[in-house]
Amino acid sequence: MPTFETNLRQQLIMAARLVAEQGFSSSNEGNLSARLDADRLLITPAGLYKRLMRPSDLVIIDMQGQVLQARNDLSPTSEYRLHLEVYRRRPDAGAIIHSHAPYATALTLVGQAYPVEYLPEVLAVLGDAPTAPYATPGTPELAQSIAGLIEHHDAVLLSHHGSLNIGATPLDALIGLERLEQAARIYWLARALGQPQPLPPEELALLRAFRAA
Repeated sequence: MPTFETNLRQQLIMAARLVAEQGFSSSNEGNLSARLDADRLLITPAGLYKRLMRPSDLVIIDMQGQVLQARNDLSPTSEYRLHLEVYRRRPDAGAIIHSHAPYATALTLVGQAYPVEYLPEVLAVLGDAPTAPYATPGTPELAQSIAGLIEHHDAVLLSHHGSLNIGATPLDALIGLERLEQAARIYWLARALGQPQPLPPEELALLRAFRAA
């Protein structure tokens, strides 16, 4: 019978491939992780092409970032600190996806806030998606940039650098990413046709209350 770790490795690889196949990240961009237990997590390695990644390629690190298990030629993604910061701040998080989702990322390049006020399912299911200040990828500063945001939101945009989605499982995080990018894409299409009209304030309040319930 497959072990918990075996199943989790397979789930993370499936999510990584779907992220690539749906164009949320290209080549070897982006990174994913999932909790094994309170002290260890599985994380994608640096430099590997996501569509060809195998379960055995995933690296195990502890909550200090020390490598516990990896193939000889592999090391964890350079953005492992970002993942560790999320898990420290969100004990309920079971999985994380950092992607370069094009439509959502494009909003950050022009200083556009994520359009939560136009589609009811965004507020009701995904919630607000604030933008963290820019920080150099792979640095401790990037991990610190999400402070004060990820504690209260399941989706955060990283200025000029992509998106961050958390969930109880890799599939949950992937669903959040799909919703994030789809709403950004619809907003972009609406802007091409004219000026999008936000939902009425009373409806926005109702949707926020529904999500909080």
